[in-house]
Amino acid sequence: MAYVFNGLTGRVAVGLLSASLFAGAVAQDTDQFAKRLIELRSEVETLNQELDLLKQEHRSEMQALAQQRAELEANRNRVDTQIKQLQQQRDEYLAEAAEAGVDNENLMPVLLVAVEELRDHIAESLPFKRDERLAELDEIKVQLETNVIPANRGANRLWAFYEDELRLTRENGLYSQTIDLGGERLLADVAKLGTIMMFFRTQDDRYGEVVAQGGAWQFQVVDDEDQIRAIEGLFDSLQKQIRQGYFVLPNAIAGRIQGGP
Repeated sequence: MAYVFNGLTGRVAVGLLSASLFAGAVAQDTDQFAKRLIELRSEVETLNQELDLLKQEHRSEMQALAQQRAELEANRNRVDTQIKQLQQQRDEYLAEAAEAGVDNENLMPVLLVAVEELRDHIAESLPFKRDERLAELDEIKVQLETNVIPANRGANRLWAFYEDELRLTRENGLYSQTIDLGGERLLADVAKLGTIMMFFRTQDDRYGEVVAQGGAWQFQVVDDEDQIRAIEGLFDSLQKQIRQGYFVLPNAIAGRIQGGP
């Protein structure tokens, strides 16, 4: 009977030991599960915070885009008004020229007034190849005043000049021109978007935008990396002949110049 009793005692001891080990393993698993649950909750809270931040950034971006769109619409309306004014002026001068006939003496004053009004328009508009445009206009004026060309031929040249100015409001593209950057005259590439916006790239790879400040147009270098990449993307697209589409650009809206149109 002692042997049987000892055997039972052994089995009971083994059973208790097994139960103890099982309870320890369960407790350890529970601790690990609790720790993992805490980690997961922390990760969820972090993700929720990041999601809220992204939502806020998205709202801010959409508000900024809506504001940009409103500004672009306003400036497009301004350019449309300029186009209508140019067309109206052209039609008025043509009507005056028709009434005056082809008489050089009567037509000359009308043409000279048209030249001066075009000069004012160029001086106030986006500084795209301004020197070249003014030089061409001055050449017409000198030729009229010195009778190198008769008034009727001068009228034809002014007509063509008006059409060139109207075409500038519709065209997007890449060009080269001399710009004034901080008092220094530099040859640069420019990306012109109608007569609303213009960006530039110098030969030493500085990027910038054209802005209206203090009643005058200024060429300003851009330092922000995101804005630089945006302008680089615009130049790359225009070089690939991609002239229409969606572009994210610095908010260099061609604002109204003080005292301008």
